[in-house]
Amino acid sequence: MTESIVLHVLRCVGHAGLPRVADAAGLPEADAESHLIDLAVAGWVTRSPGECGTWGLTEDGRAEDARRTVRELDAAGTRDALAAAYQRFMVLNSELLELCSAWQLRTVDGVMTPNDHSDPVYDTRVVDRFADLDGRAGAVAAELSAALPRFGRYRVRLAAALDRARSGALEHLTDSTTSYHTVWFQLHEDLLATLGIPRR
Repeated sequence: MTESIVLHVLRCVGHAGLPRVADAAGLPEADAESHLIDLAVAGWVTRSPGECGTWGLTEDGRAEDARRTVRELDAAGTRDALAAAYQRFMVLNSELLELCSAWQLRTVDGVMTPNDHSDPVYDTRVVDRFADLDGRAGAVAAELSAALPRFGRYRVRLAAALDRARSGALEHLTDSTTSYHTVWFQLHEDLLATLGIPRR
């Protein structure tokens, strides 16, 4: 089961280093690495050369993940519930994208410019809007994890990213591999992969 989670993480994040895979899977790095090695032996993942090489799916690995994901959802019998939660997620997704734009760009003297974060009042207002959205996303996340428990990890990661941003580590909204936006994007990709919906 845990091996399948690691395989699916790579499906959702793309190529990634061990720390990122472990964080997304909710595993200690040693455990994540052990599973990655087993998956590599099976021919489902590969590691790029070099000390800081990243892991990624092979074509066979992508097909294997798709098979496992279909079996998982069929066994749970919660496709309809997950699809309904996905529709509610998509309503919030549009708002999230607008918030990310508001965080990265702002209007100064009528001109749209990069947000240099020199105005704490503006930044606080945007962070508060993220918090409001996150509160509503919590209900959707609960529906997702009720349908498939592995989705519960996203709630933990989103809350952690928001907490770090509110504590002053502003890069955790949109500008790091563990940012709110990055985790949200992975959740979106996971929903598409699980429900078999092509990304447009």
